[in-house]
Amino acid sequence: MMRALRLAVVAALVAISTSACFGLGTAGGYVPTGKLSGAVADVKSLEGVNLSVGSKNFSENILLGKMAIILLQSDGAKVKDLTNIPGSASARQAMLDDQIDGMWEYTGTGWITYLGHEKPIPDEEKQYTAVRDEDRKKNGLDWLQPAPMNNTYGFAVTAATAKKFNITKLSQLKDVPQNERTFCVESELINRPDGLKGMLQTYGVPLGSGVPRSNLKTYQTGAIYDATAKGSCNFGEVFTTDGRIVALHLKVLEDDKSFFPKYNVSFVVQNAILKKYPQIEKLFAPVSKKLTNQVLLKLNAKIDVDGDEPAEVAYEWLKQNGFVKDQ
Repeated sequence: MMRALRLAVVAALVAISTSACFGLGTAGGYVPTGKLSGAVADVKSLEGVNLSVGSKNFSENILLGKMAIILLQSDGAKVKDLTNIPGSASARQAMLDDQIDGMWEYTGTGWITYLGHEKPIPDEEKQYTAVRDEDRKKNGLDWLQPAPMNNTYGFAVTAATAKKFNITKLSQLKDVPQNERTFCVESELINRPDGLKGMLQTYGVPLGSGVPRSNLKTYQTGAIYDATAKGSCNFGEVFTTDGRIVALHLKVLEDDKSFFPKYNVSFVVQNAILKKYPQIEKLFAPVSKKLTNQVLLKLNAKIDVDGDEPAEVAYEWLKQNGFVKDQ
């Protein structure tokens, strides 16, 4: 996801050729179409308009991509499904090369990975505004109003650990005995200044003196959730909208000093497309407002834990929330 590329060098994007984007496999498959209803019922029709929608190749972004396709198709557009592009670099390059008309992106990814800034902006709205303005000016891409969800890094604990140490936020790490400050993390997160090392420094338990390296256990991303749930460590690195948090009954500690970048999701559209079809903004605005962390946690769990198809999960959620109805 943004996961694999959050701190990738911006120059890597340039290295992705146009032909590479065309050679990528995408999700395709059947995507349901309904009839717009509720808050989007009166959006001006996109009948006869041809559009392409992309996504990266992780569950949440595919889910959101399918959601976008359903909305646009239900408003009359003919949509080319380019979801499930392997890698953020390829998906971004496809946007820059006008191969994709729209896709969901994350503000932190846009600011740090794509636009090359080293420091995130702690305030969510200011971070969004900065990304929106710079990407529009430099690349002709319009970021629509972001969702309240924030799929950033976090650290989770079991209910038993939270109760044992009376901990709900990262600033309370310093109150946990040193030998109990055990962490399950990806190897890449350990030494990065914006990763574990920087987080521990910010919260007063520096790596080495506050958290001995012997307290760290490294895992692949997917294995951390299960290891944390089974007690291999007290604190596990997670992504805050991952469905396995719900499935394994983990609790994410509050990042009360706002150390980690904000990763609010926004539907990004080619400026030329939005100028020609401004109703796209009205189509997505009420949907984005509903996309909270709790909503994405549940929807992602349906895909990653229950094995449901992203397109079906997307359609059912849009239907349940009154944005579409069966034709």
